[in-house]
Amino acid sequence: MAATRRAAGQPLPADGCRVDVDADGHSVVAYVWGEPARQPYVLFSHGWSSHGLRIDSWLPALTAAGYAVVGFDQFAHGRSPGRQTTLPGFRDHLLAVGRRFGPAAAVIGHSLGGAATMLALEAGLRADRVVLVAPAADPIDASRRFAGMIGLAAHVCRRMRAQFESRLGIRFEDMQAHTVVPHLAQPALVVHDLRDREVPWSEGERYARFWPHARLLTTDGLGHRRILDDPEVIRAGVDFIEGRTVGDRIVSTQDLPYGFA
Repeated sequence: MAATRRAAGQPLPADGCRVDVDADGHSVVAYVWGEPARQPYVLFSHGWSSHGLRIDSWLPALTAAGYAVVGFDQFAHGRSPGRQTTLPGFRDHLLAVGRRFGPAAAVIGHSLGGAATMLALEAGLRADRVVLVAPAADPIDASRRFAGMIGLAAHVCRRMRAQFESRLGIRFEDMQAHTVVPHLAQPALVVHDLRDREVPWSEGERYARFWPHARLLTTDGLGHRRILDDPEVIRAGVDFIEGRTVGDRIVSTQDLPYGFA
């Protein structure tokens, strides 16, 4: 996590302040622009090996639209303490920050932060609207991609998942998007790039296909990280947060449960 520690060490963007938040016995570092107690606010959930200041590209558009903004560093990321965390940890700390600042006008999640947003909403995070940018949809598929990248045999990968589930008391199947999002009621915009090499476009499409009130905005050529800073993506995200129609509606069938249409 050295890179995320260094990146988060940059000065706070203008008018931001640091707030320490208690999260299940841990202290995580949050960043606040505006007055969330008095203004509608947008909560940002960053991805793995990232940090809360990644929302900085969105600040001019969000603050101009009248929103306060809250970002934070997950445990073991950025300025927050710790040496390791997990997706359930991401979820729990996002819930804690949401409780600290109250119901949000919207929550924006990037990458693994998108998966954490989904799980936090399932667990009671209160937000009126949701924007997911390049969200990870499936920890089982992610473990397979990781195993393939390092040359791990399939049976070893399965045993690794089983040990992880036993240690944390979870099931990977319970964290798959097509299992969780059918039960979510918030309007959502999913933004994903066709050439994303870290989280395939099909995972964003899966969110949009199974989420009852979700729409999909597809980009081409922005990849996994630049997509979060793209001016057109930011404009579309703010438009959606303000209630305008953005993206396409994706419909699921029994013959095509998820994936490419």
